[in-house]
Amino acid sequence: MTIVFFRTLVLYLLIVIALRIMGKRQLGELQPSEFVVTILISNIATLPIEDTNIPLIGGVVPILVLVSLEVLTSALALKNYKVRRLVSGRPRIIIRDGVIDQKEMEKLRFSIDDLMEELRSNSIFDVKEVSFAIVETTGKVSIYQPFDNRPATASMVGAQPSPTDNLPPPSVIVSDGVLVDEALHDLQVKKDWLPKLLKKEKCEVKDIFLLTAQNDGSYNLIRREKGRS
Repeated sequence: MTIVFFRTLVLYLLIVIALRIMGKRQLGELQPSEFVVTILISNIATLPIEDTNIPLIGGVVPILVLVSLEVLTSALALKNYKVRRLVSGRPRIIIRDGVIDQKEMEKLRFSIDDLMEELRSNSIFDVKEVSFAIVETTGKVSIYQPFDNRPATASMVGAQPSPTDNLPPPSVIVSDGVLVDEALHDLQVKKDWLPKLLKKEKCEVKDIFLLTAQNDGSYNLIRREKGRS
C-alpha cells in the first residue's frame, strides 16, 4: 500500500509540473497536439499505479519524453508557419454575411446543432445576425456581428467615462484569511495602506474572507463568518 501511495504521489507531482510546463490552458483551448499529449500522459500515469510490477521509471520516462516533444513542437510552431499549420491547422470560416458554408461545415464534421449551440452561447439566435463565424484551431467558434447587431458600447452611445472607469480591475488582496503578497505589490499603493485599512476596519488578515482593492485606494472587504476555522 505504501508503494502505491508513493508511486501515485510521484506521478501526480510529475504530471502537475508537466502541465505547468505545457502552459495554462483550459481543456477546450488545447491545440490538437496538446490534447493528444494530455490524454497519453493520463493513460501512461495509470499503468505504474495499477500494476506495481511495472517500474516507476517506466511511467516517468515516457511522460518526460512526451512533454519534451510537446515543448519542442510548440517552439518549432512558434518559429515556423508551415509547422504551425501542420500541427494546429488553420481557422475556417463557416458563416459569411449570414450565409452558412455547408461544405466547410461538412469538412469539419461540424453539425448544425453544434453551430446553433455556439451561437446561443453568444446570445445569438438568428444566423442572419452573424457577419463572420470562424472555427478556431482549438474548436472554439469566434463570431463577428454586423454593426446593427453588436452590443452597444460607451463610444456608440456617447457616454463619458468617469475617473474610475479606466482603473485596472480590482485585485484580490486577501483570500480566505491569507494575504496575497504579489497582488499587494501589483496594486502599487503605499506600504502603510494595508495596516491603516486593518486598523480602520478593526480586524486582522485572518478575520477577512475576501478583500479586493483598486490602486485608487477603494476596496471591498468581506469578513469571515464566525465559527469558521
